[in-house]
Amino acid sequence: MKSSIMYITRGIVFALVAWGGTAVAAQWANPELIVSGDELKKGMKQDNWVAVDCRDLKDYVAGHIPGAISFGNRCKKALRDPTSRLFRDTSKYEKLFGKVGIGNDTHVVFYYDGLETMNDAAIGFWVMEYLGHDKAHVLNGGIDAWRKAGNRLDNKPVRLNATTFKASVMHNRYASTDEILEIADGKKPNTQLLDSRSAKEHKGKDIRALRGGHVANTALNASHKDTLLKEKDKKTGKMTPVAYLDADAAAKAFASLDKNKRVVAHCQTGTRSTLTYLQLRALGFKDPANWDDSWRIYGSTLEFPVEDEQWYNFDGVNKKIKKLEEKVSALEKAKK
Repeated sequence: MKSSIMYITRGIVFALVAWGGTAVAAQWANPELIVSGDELKKGMKQDNWVAVDCRDLKDYVAGHIPGAISFGNRCKKALRDPTSRLFRDTSKYEKLFGKVGIGNDTHVVFYYDGLETMNDAAIGFWVMEYLGHDKAHVLNGGIDAWRKAGNRLDNKPVRLNATTFKASVMHNRYASTDEILEIADGKKPNTQLLDSRSAKEHKGKDIRALRGGHVANTALNASHKDTLLKEKDKKTGKMTPVAYLDADAAAKAFASLDKNKRVVAHCQTGTRSTLTYLQLRALGFKDPANWDDSWRIYGSTLEFPVEDEQWYNFDGVNKKIKKLEEKVSALEKAKK
């Protein structure tokens, strides 16, 4: 007989499954990728560890983990091209990382502050893995975990000595739209496509491109928020996701996938799916990748096949905008 047990330690919930009286918890296959506050504190005492604050510069200046550096912007902006997303010219990364003091022997720990910037840290992790850096990590729980461990923040900006960083690109960690089209056409049956968007986006009810829906032959739709630790909201009483990575939640969400086959994750902009990529790596999936173009490109390219296809209602949206403008105009007149 199987039964479930829940317990809490240091703010993290672990779900245990008991088989015949023996409790078994899902664990990370590669736990070194996800570090705790204590592990980061210990690592920062060494010269070859660097913590990267993935938040806005103003937040970094207001208070950051002692010794941490900033790229001068949120990681998703500092590490990605607004048009082509990933900088395909790796020399830009080599210059950036070398300039801020990150070398090939540096352990780099990306951290965040809450759900809003959690994906920024995951972007940093994925980019470094794409570049072939095997010492990238993410601080589980971000600043919240750091503070709960009894550590303080610092407001003194940190600048490290410049060094040399050389990329050795791991092309398999990047999935192109051409590869996705092969999946959609049934030409890559052994590649599993994982949609990290919400169920409404996947079903075409939440349209964020010219069309809504999903890629044909998608193996699984698992919203990135459903893979995280959940806590009861004091106001609503409902269980809501919090910015902590949890092996049990992730393992349950991805249980239908084969760890030994390639898994390509995507979302709307290839951002949420970098968090999925991190989880897949930590769980021991052999060949995970992130589709950087994601739905914003696919859903707006009319010749690409789409399932549950829904078209963006420009006329309806324009009418709503017009009504909203009329209400704003009326309110402005009433104030005069």
